[in-house]
Amino acid sequence: MTIRTTALLASAVLLGATVVASPAVAATVDTNAYYVLVNRNSGKALDVYNLATNDNAPIVQWSRNDGAWQQWRFVDSGGGYYRLKSRHSGKVLDFSSTADRTGLVQTTDAGRTGQQFRLADSDGGHVRLINRASAKAVDVLDFSTADGAQIIQWPDTQGRNQQWQLVRVGAPGTFTNPIKRNGPDPWLQYYNGYYYLATTTWNSTITMRRSRTLAGLASAAETVVFNLSGRPNGCCNMWAPEFHLLNGRWYLYYVAGQNVPDYNPTQRLHVLESAGTDPMGPYTFKADLGSTWELDPSILQHNGRLYLMGSAIDGTQSLTITPLSNPYTISGARRTISQPTLAWERQTGAVNEGAEPLYRDGRVMIVYSASACWGPDYKLGLLTLTGTDPLNRSHWTKSPDPVFQRNDGNGVFAPGHNGFFKSPDGTEDWIVYHANDSASGGCDMNRSTRAQKFTWNADGTPNFGTPVRLGTQLAAPSGEPVG
Repeated sequence: MTIRTTALLASAVLLGATVVASPAVAATVDTNAYYVLVNRNSGKALDVYNLATNDNAPIVQWSRNDGAWQQWRFVDSGGGYYRLKSRHSGKVLDFSSTADRTGLVQTTDAGRTGQQFRLADSDGGHVRLINRASAKAVDVLDFSTADGAQIIQWPDTQGRNQQWQLVRVGAPGTFTNPIKRNGPDPWLQYYNGYYYLATTTWNSTITMRRSRTLAGLASAAETVVFNLSGRPNGCCNMWAPEFHLLNGRWYLYYVAGQNVPDYNPTQRLHVLESAGTDPMGPYTFKADLGSTWELDPSILQHNGRLYLMGSAIDGTQSLTITPLSNPYTISGARRTISQPTLAWERQTGAVNEGAEPLYRDGRVMIVYSASACWGPDYKLGLLTLTGTDPLNRSHWTKSPDPVFQRNDGNGVFAPGHNGFFKSPDGTEDWIVYHANDSASGGCDMNRSTRAQKFTWNADGTPNFGTPVRLGTQLAAPSGEPVG
């Protein structure tokens, strides 16, 4: 009891008054909803460290991104107490003892009192989480504002580091980025009622996740659709997968090489073929596509013909195109169609890569990634087919300015390696891409997958707008199921 409180009580007794403590105002939650818990002191969210799904994994604070690992559902335990269940792991918050500084972890839901919390109100709409077993508050250790700071229990002091804002995850019909936290080089398609997403794994597996909603991809299960282990020409380091429906089958193109570290000189293009029309396979290996270093395969279709696009070394890292006689057979020489000649294509490193086709009203375009992926200025450029022959470099016209780039104000750096998809009802155009949330982010697995709707300029070119800040609530693609 503070001196001030003691003095007030003494005054009340002298005056013959009866002092009654103010009743706690019980904060209310929707037990059918998920919430992100944002700390008042740091502005960071309660987070399952390193996307763990195991018992006793630590809980930390992390920059808010609204991923499933930052989403919690309040499960009623009776008596005004709740268990907080992770959307990512299905486990609940737990203090294993009643001692000060006990670290908060996630464990299998057993209904123990150490797993139960009540909401105590603070001003400004914030709450404190008071553990039923210890009567202590969920606390950020030492008032830290750093990512990864430990969450502990401590006597309830009502400090700002013990206060949390409950942010309800977007209502049906909305989503927030990222849609995959560790998801570089994303490829996303909507097919037969589901979104399908594949990204770089940097290991020997090709994985995919699916969901009926864009928001659901953040917590969807990761399914291995093919294992590269043992393949002599591409066992490891799987990058940049794309799957295309061609002639009634899915063809999954990807980059892989031998198991050597860093910038891999053995990386080559490869393709799988599906047994049917399910994007998740099963797949069988179909072909190696070339015998020299090449990255970022994609498929251009023009006048009934198929072309393999990639990125290879031609003095500098450049965009390439190769004719195909079918989805898995090269039928001619590889040609270069773009080199990084403009200043904005040469920041940190001179690079053209990640060519992706875009079609509208008879216009054929390529949106590609430029500058070094390990710098903050990785960005998108645009080529337009202004002639008739995709294999002829002079038939492509390069836009003089980038069409999508970093936005420091929104905390988005190095946006690139994109793909395109349609909304479920076919009325909207969407871009999927990866980006970093700091200027020091690298060309690694920490890049996250994001998506946003785009429009068209009067001259028929795409208008991608500005990359949105993580956590911004966006309307879901038109035609998504609601509820």
